[in-house]
Amino acid sequence: MNSKMLAGLGLAALLASPAAAADMSYPAPAAYAAPAPVFTWTGFYLGGNLGYGWGTADFSGDTDGFIGGLQAGYNYQTSGPLVIGVETDIQGTNIGSSTYEFDYLGTLRLRAGFTVDQFLLYGTGGFAYGRAGYELAGLTSKQTSTGWTIGGGAEYAIDANWSAKAEYLYVDLGDETYTTIAGPRNVGSTTNLLRLGANYRF
Repeated sequence: MNSKMLAGLGLAALLASPAAAADMSYPAPAAYAAPAPVFTWTGFYLGGNLGYGWGTADFSGDTDGFIGGLQAGYNYQTSGPLVIGVETDIQGTNIGSSTYEFDYLGTLRLRAGFTVDQFLLYGTGGFAYGRAGYELAGLTSKQTSTGWTIGGGAEYAIDANWSAKAEYLYVDLGDETYTTIAGPRNVGSTTNLLRLGANYRF
């Protein structure tokens, strides 16, 4: 009798084991979280800007006025914080005086700077050009001038595509000869540009 009872208890325990195992609960596996993408300044961009300019022109005194235009460029960020690139811009403007006034200004520049996450500080310099008119006794002569520019700025990436910037440029377009009723007149100009802008980065 005892042996039959023991055998019965053993069989019951054996049958109960899978059920007990099935009732055992295990913690759910942790959900996989993809790492956040690393921000980079590398890529093409296109944007616009508005600002103010002031300077001097020979035989014309002080000049000043507003500017607005477009810029486009390309940045490359190394494996570290160094960012290098190239940018071109074209500006419509009324910077001038009573006798001298720009129609437009433009530049083609190299840029180089350092970034901390989404904040970029940079220096820039290169080629500059513009077209201006010189007026004397109601007659205006217009010429296209070329020269150089240097400056710097700061840019902040708002998100993966949009950034905002503030920039200063010094522009020297040298001398250009204008025809006047008093004879040829060599007019040189220098201009300071301060502008705010926004870029869309592709």
